Amino acid sequence: MFDQTLEEKVLRDPIHEYIHVNLKLIWDLINSREVQRLRRIHQLGVSMLVYHTAEHSRFSHSLGVYEITRRMIEEVSGLKEQLTSQEQVALLCAALLHDVGHGPFSHAFENVSHVHHETLSIQLITQPSDIHRILMEADESLPLMISQILSHTYVKPLLTQIISGQIDADRMDYLLRDAYFTGTSYGQFDLERILRTLRIEGQRLVVKESGVHAIEDYIMARYHMYWQVYYHPVSRSGEVLISSLFQRMKDCIDLGIESFDHAPFIQSFLCGKPITNDMIMNLDEVSFLSLVMTMQNHHDEILSDLSKRVLDRRLFGYVDYKNVKQKEKLIEKIKSNGYDLRYYFDEDKAMQTPYRPYKEDAQSHIWILTPQGLKELSTVSVIVSAIVKGKEKEDVKLYAPKECL
Repeated sequence: MFDQTLEEKVLRDPIHEYIHVNLKLIWDLINSREVQRLRRIHQLGVSMLVYHTAEHSRFSHSLGVYEITRRMIEEVSGLKEQLTSQEQVALLCAALLHDVGHGPFSHAFENVSHVHHETLSIQLITQPSDIHRILMEADESLPLMISQILSHTYVKPLLTQIISGQIDADRMDYLLRDAYFTGTSYGQFDLERILRTLRIEGQRLVVKESGVHAIEDYIMARYHMYWQVYYHPVSRSGEVLISSLFQRMKDCIDLGIESFDHAPFIQSFLCGKPITNDMIMNLDEVSFLSLVMTMQNHHDEILSDLSKRVLDRRLFGYVDYKNVKQKEKLIEKIKSNGYDLRYYFDEDKAMQTPYRPYKEDAQSHIWILTPQGLKELSTVSVIVSAIVKGKEKEDVKLYAPKECL
């Protein structure tokens, strides 16, 4: 039995109005060092360079995912009956902790370090840390259960589906939250209607036929948010620049130009050395940008220039990719301007399909509960059917210093 808080804790939230906490375990996790660190990681990373109000954090998103998961347990017909009390708590913990391993400008950082935030999240949960201690004191089986839910290996796939599936708490929160903080209305959908029409069939989360229109809006919200926010060409330019800076830092170590002994929190990530939980705790956007501040005066001209560009928002420009000849001409101009192609040129391809069911993977489907039984979403919705049958959208752009374009 898990202890309750002396009174219900409520946290104001612009998306859910209130975040409700009744379990002492959840309250303790929220106040742990690892979860509080997420206040120092922006949810949208480089996209805040495009949308000036997108200053929200991974912390607020994590609370939102927890709240949607809590509501699903309480409100989705048949869900609570499928889960033991221990599984309900593990699921709530997994929702709160799913992003705890994120680093600064996560995806750009991951591209160079090749260390994924999911791996670091599981490490923080299962190895000595503040959250590991809190979980062990509550129930020694919790760290393993949570890590299995997050790694898609738990014996009941339903729990993973709620955190990371086609209609999951993670995606539903970040679409609404990111739309709100970027001021983009096309990312909105009817969360209340979706929650009211979700049902459980076996070990599967399904939607009543009356909820199809709400799911269609949800699918379109995904489509528009990816192309208008996450794949915005200026956002991608910021990501290219951050990736180039990480790459130059890594190369400076390999070339003996800089050791970064004064910044061990970043050194191990760049050198491929074992990463401890203390190193993860010391790496956030505050510590990283502080390091960038010092690097703008570095004797290495490339490291210095890229650092200044990041701090002053002097992003690379971009053009649509047309053909090989155009690309080769741009490369020659970059070289003639004295820039190193490794850091000052990138060909970036963005691709996204809002919904694509695969026959061999039933977990990739959204299932609709009809009087005739379960049907896959695209067989019920004309809109989604058109999306599935349509050509996958892609956008290829070339990035370089603006004077080279």
